[in-house]
Amino acid sequence: MFNALLVMIGLAVVLGAVLGFASLKFKVEGNPLVEKVDAILPQIQCGQCGFPGCKPYAEAIASGNVAINLCAPGGEAVMKRLADLLGVEPQPLAAEAALPKPKQVALIDEQTCIGCTLCFQACPVDAIVGAAKQMHTILDSECTGCELCLPPCPVDCITMVAVEEGLSGWKWQYPVYPISDARKDVEVTT
Repeated sequence: MFNALLVMIGLAVVLGAVLGFASLKFKVEGNPLVEKVDAILPQIQCGQCGFPGCKPYAEAIASGNVAINLCAPGGEAVMKRLADLLGVEPQPLAAEAALPKPKQVALIDEQTCIGCTLCFQACPVDAIVGAAKQMHTILDSECTGCELCLPPCPVDCITMVAVEEGLSGWKWQYPVYPISDARKDVEVTT
C-alpha cells in the first residue's frame, strides 16, 4: 500500500512538472489592446452590439473589423473613451444604440410563469433565480435591463418596467473626465 502511494505521488509530481513546463513553453500572448478595450466596455454582456458579450466585441474593435459606436448601454461616454484609446474620430452612436431608453429592469408575472428555466439561462448576469417547474423571480439589484430574457420566454410573462433614477433606484453614472497627457501640457526648460 505504501509503495502504491509513493508511485501515485511520484506520478502526480512528474505530470505536474510536465504540465507546468508546457504552460510556460506554449504560452499564448493575448493582444493588450483587446484587454484595454474590454476594460472600457460596461461588462453587462447584453449582446445589443451584435456580439455575444463584451470580450468578443472588444476583439472585433481591436482587429478593426467593427465600428466603436455599437455599445448601447455604454452610450456616448464609452464610445468617446474608445475613440481616445484607438486614436480615431468619435462617431455618432449607431441608430439602434442612439435611441434613449429609460433605465429599466425585468419583472416576472408570477401567476403566468411556468418555471421553464429558459429566461435564467438567457440572463448574462444571473439576475433571475428559480428552479425548474417553480416560479422565477428577478433580483432588481442585479438586472441590467438588457432584455435578453424576453425572447426565450414561451408564455410572455416577463415585462420591462422603468426604474426611477434616485439614490436607491439605480446605479449612478460616474462622471467621465477626459484624460490629458500631462507631459504635453508642461513646457520643459533647460
